[in-house]
This record gives sequence, structure tokens and C-alpha cells, in this order.
Amino acid sequence: MTNLKAVIPVAGLGMHMLPATKAIPKEMLPIVDKPMIQYIVDEIVAAGIKEILLVTHASKNAVENHFDTSYELESLLELRVKRQLLAEVQSICPPGVTIMNVRQGEPLGLGHSILCARPAIGDNPFVVVLPDVVIDDASADPLRYNLAAMIARFNETGRSQVLAKRMPGDLSEYSVIQTKEPLDREGKVSRIVEFIEKPDQPQTLDSDIMAVGRYVLSADIWPELERTQPGAWGRIQLTDAIAELAKKQSVDAMLMTGVSYDCGKKMGYMQAFVKYGLRNLKEGAKFRKGIEKLLSE
Repeated sequence: MTNLKAVIPVAGLGMHMLPATKAIPKEMLPIVDKPMIQYIVDEIVAAGIKEILLVTHASKNAVENHFDTSYELESLLELRVKRQLLAEVQSICPPGVTIMNVRQGEPLGLGHSILCARPAIGDNPFVVVLPDVVIDDASADPLRYNLAAMIARFNETGRSQVLAKRMPGDLSEYSVIQTKEPLDREGKVSRIVEFIEKPDQPQTLDSDIMAVGRYVLSADIWPELERTQPGAWGRIQLTDAIAELAKKQSVDAMLMTGVSYDCGKKMGYMQAFVKYGLRNLKEGAKFRKGIEKLLSE
């Protein structure tokens, strides 16, 4: 079994969520009582990964601080006998898990942010998880499905893995995947034959499949990233590097199990907040009544 490290690129400026993200990192926007980034880290840890690398920006101190120890807060909670809250705060970074930070000095794209992590990763395979796509852990057990299943398949085959989902409609703002065989059921895997970042004419592709922001990548991706030139929006795109890798060796797409929310955009964020709010053990019932009352007015 390969001991993989996970990279979470958090240097983006959250343009789709302005003005909320003018002073607050989008990754720190709350989904009920936890910031978005916490759901991502929890998923990674559930998949068995113990080392996580955050690729950050000078404006993302709040993300770094979230995973640091707050001795003053913990002492205060202990003094006031707030044991449940203390346990929740201490579980932000679980025992045995290491979270490190590196900076991306220039906004040169997702591919460039991954390259910034290379000194810490070395010439090894690794995982990439985008921080604004939240997979509902009630819709798919993170111990078994999606990222965990991708890692298991990578360990079995050595082939890079990309998580995918069906997305009927306009795909011009997404990474579009075309596979050798149809992805017609959850968990099915097929070889990628085409992978395009934000295509200008997505209707020309015979596909309604998009990437979900989960990647398990072999070490062969590093030279492809090094060679990748700026693509969509003038940025160095991870998608372009994977597309080149797929021309030389098999790269698999795995159809996602369950439900995901694009929390980097307002509609996806609102949907996730409502879904998790309704399920909240303490406030969920009252929240549901409040929504029902609002809808009846």
C-alpha cells in the first residue's frame, strides 16, 4: 500500500463568492458549525491519509490558524468545563495527522499550485482534493467510496484516478471528461480519452461527465506539469497535464458515489448549508420548522 500525501490548493481568491470572500477565505465559510475546509480534511483523513499539505496565499492565514493549536481557547473551554466543545476543537486536526503549509506566491493556476507542493511531496504519487467541492458524507461512506475507493484502485493498478460525475447542461465552466466506455453506474471506472478544462464549445464533446475535484496521481504527472503551458484563463491547468498523461498511459475516471456540492459557487454553497443544517443533531428539527414556515408565507 502506498503512503500518499494529500494536497489541498487553498490559494484561490474565491471570486464566485464575493463580496463574502473579500476578507474571509472561501474555505473558511461555514457550513452550519464547521468551515468548508474542515469537511475536506475529514474526508481525506477518512480515506486513510495522514499527511496533508495546504498550498496557501498570504491572505489565507485564517485557514492556517484553523488547523493550528489554540492553547488559550482550549484552556478557557477546559476552565469552563465545556468538554464537548473542547473535544470538537481538539479534533480539528486528529491525532496522528500532520497538516503543513506552503505558499503559492503568484496566482498562476491550479497546476502551478500543485508544483509548489513538489518539494514536500518529492517524486512520489499523491492526492489532490479541491477545497470547494464537498461530498455529502451521509450519501456515501467516506471510509469506502470516492476518494477511499480511488486510492484502493490506484494501489491495485498504479494508474492515476480522477473522480467524475454526470452534469447535464452547460459544462463550459467545468473540466469535461470523455471516457472509453460509458460511466453508467456509481463507482464504475473507465479510461479517459479526452479531458478538457472549461471548453469553449462543450457541445462538441459527446459527454456529460465532469471532474469532481478528487485526483490520485502517479509520479508521472510531475514532468507533465513541468511542461504544461498556460491554458484556460491564462493559467497553468492541472487538467491539461492529466490530459497529456492520458495520451501516454491509462488514466481512469471513476463515477462518484453519492452527492456533491460545488460550494465555490453560491447555489452549491446554499444547497450544502441547507442539507447539513437539516441534518444537524442539535438544531436540525428547529431549522426544518423555520424553513417550512418561511416557505408557507
